[in-house]
Amino acid sequence: PALLGQGDARGLVVDLADELAAYDEALSLKERLDHVAATMACHGSVRAGRTLSVAEMNALLREMEVTPHSGQCNHGRPTWIKLGHGDIEKLFGRK
Repeated sequence: PALLGQGDARGLVVDLADELAAYDEALSLKERLDHVAATMACHGSVRAGRTLSVAEMNALLREMEVTPHSGQCNHGRPTWIKLGHGDIEKLFGRK
């Protein structure tokens, strides 16, 4: 489906099946659907190592600026980190 974009459809289906099987039956349909949508978003996200054009990078940053809670994924992991000048120098062996 277009909603998945370039995501890993097989991995998504396996993860969804595992998570839905583990769900507490007390969860509402809305909570289940929210979780499915969050999992789909995670699988369709930009992953480490993917090459992006400058236009794609700018578009991604503009989307993040207007998206609530864009500082972390639905699993609570950060989506970005702040590197100071000294941090960058260390990465390149200059300090």
